[in-house]
Amino acid sequence: MILFNSDYIEGAHPAILDALVRTNFEQTPGYGEDKFCEEARAIIREHCGNNELGVQFLVGGTQTNVTVIDALLRSYQGVISAEGGHINVHETGAPEATGHKIIALPSADGRLTLQQIKDCYEGHWNDPVHEHTVQPGMVYLSCPAENGLIYSKKELTEISEYCRANGLYLFVDGARLGYGLQADGCDVTLADLARLCDVFYIGGTKVGALFGEAVVFSDKEMQRSFRYAIKQHGGMLAKGRLLGIQFAELMRGGNDCLYFKLARHADALAMRVRNAFEQRGVPLWVPSVTNMQFPALTKAQQQTLAEKYLFEVWGKYDDERDVVRFCTSWATRDEAVDALCNDIMSL
Repeated sequence: MILFNSDYIEGAHPAILDALVRTNFEQTPGYGEDKFCEEARAIIREHCGNNELGVQFLVGGTQTNVTVIDALLRSYQGVISAEGGHINVHETGAPEATGHKIIALPSADGRLTLQQIKDCYEGHWNDPVHEHTVQPGMVYLSCPAENGLIYSKKELTEISEYCRANGLYLFVDGARLGYGLQADGCDVTLADLARLCDVFYIGGTKVGALFGEAVVFSDKEMQRSFRYAIKQHGGMLAKGRLLGIQFAELMRGGNDCLYFKLARHADALAMRVRNAFEQRGVPLWVPSVTNMQFPALTKAQQQTLAEKYLFEVWGKYDDERDVVRFCTSWATRDEAVDALCNDIMSL
């Protein structure tokens, strides 16, 4: 069975494993205050073009989302998200368990528009009894979105300007950030995200690391206090060096760093899968340019492919077909995609 159901089903890139073994017996301080974490922070700041940024490391995406949201928002504030946003559908209500309501807005393509954000924010403040409802305090975006679509620099800039003009934090979930930044047509860089967002994170778990997310932020108060929030939420890894070693290995090398190379590999293979479905005449739910592809397959087509491949059923497309998700990853092999494409053409 060949697995295409997720992008974190393999362990870690060999270069990371080698680095962990090579440094295994070095003694360092704990809690992310070691030389490896400092090196990784410096490399990330260089990518972002800002040596004043705060950079902290956490283990996983849900932990990161919950910690960031709870650290920044007041108890009566909520976070604006697309209805299909990860924090709304795939985190077991974790952000809301900390007391922060997710203000979920409908979205045809999985993304939020500036107009939606305006309508939500202004609708709250124009309500004469607004103090009886949750106050919007943050805008949450995923890059890429849950369906593989990305935001343009223009879209992010407009959203950022509106958020800053109205006191809303802008938070970008980057669990799959590498796959978004390296996708064809993406005009956003890490430096753009650092400039436009209050906080975003670089996801390592899904892009070559054993585990780990690097949270990047500019707010001075957050730089002073965010480590308190990490500790309070159980996210301060005693052996923090394990995160620093991985991110230094992933991010070292500028635009040719391992992180971007691995993301480009997965995106390129995903485009081959997309092209095979298109050539076979299978409709695609959305025009994803990242490592996730969403063909609409009949039950018979699903059964045929399920004999050799594991994929995820996403939802109903029409009376005859379901949307399913095929994910490539940093470790997907060319021969696995060759076999899948051949079988697609034989459907």
